[in-house]
Amino acid sequence: MFDMLCKKLESLNLGVHAIEIIRDGEVVLHKSFDKDRAYPVYSAAKSVTSMAFSLCCDDGILSPQHKLGDLIESRYKEYMPDDLAAMTFERFLTMTAGNYPFRPQGDDWLRYIFSLDIDHSDTAFHYSNIPAYLVGIACENAVGAPLMDYLDKRIFSPMGIGAPSFSTCPQGHFYGATGMEMNVHQLALLGQLYLQEGGYNGVQLISREAVKEAVTPRVFTGSDHYGYFFRIADDHFSIVGKWGQRCIMYPQRNITVAYLSHCPERSQELYELVDGSIRQENTL
Repeated sequence: MFDMLCKKLESLNLGVHAIEIIRDGEVVLHKSFDKDRAYPVYSAAKSVTSMAFSLCCDDGILSPQHKLGDLIESRYKEYMPDDLAAMTFERFLTMTAGNYPFRPQGDDWLRYIFSLDIDHSDTAFHYSNIPAYLVGIACENAVGAPLMDYLDKRIFSPMGIGAPSFSTCPQGHFYGATGMEMNVHQLALLGQLYLQEGGYNGVQLISREAVKEAVTPRVFTGSDHYGYFFRIADDHFSIVGKWGQRCIMYPQRNITVAYLSHCPERSQELYELVDGSIRQENTL
């Protein structure tokens, strides 16, 4: 049924590694154009960090209005600017915490971040890896365990898909913004979990309320809206990584589409092709 889409992906040479489509809870397409293995998903890792935050909210140990500074190790308190320490998780989850550099640097990322001269009164959308890194550390400190262990126990093992490989900072904290690898089926099932409002095989892994909070539009990015590390359009929301890593959830159509690629220059073209194919009546 999706043969035409697959032919277009091949003919346009968009560098797609694999694509998977789930409709009404069933895999209706799983196509590999390259080796069927895990690939870097870049900023799609941010949505995994959002998932960890949602679980912390479900456990009653965090909320969007908690002060992120309260969950940073005490040895860093003297270096942390007061205005940053007072900001809530929601500011970081929505990339409205100030105009940070794109990524942390040096041998101690927290010391580097806290040394920056940032205007934290700036509530515009500024995309950076730093907010997701800070949220990941805070969640890790809140649960008192390595964050991927927490995620594996609560999400990956119950779904039977295995925890993805991931990166840490020089101090061993979960990076949370990038440095993760997944195969297309893992990515598709994480999206399907959100399409199904946190439920999987009859078990509520994430509360419906937490899922709704994560995928509610919070801020305009200039091209779409942003929730808690999710991209949100009019009738769908997405997990997105650079160079063509994406999982798109269409609630009204009950469809999830995930694809992995190496498409540095044409990722928008790839997204528009896949989105347009899903919208065509002859593919539904």
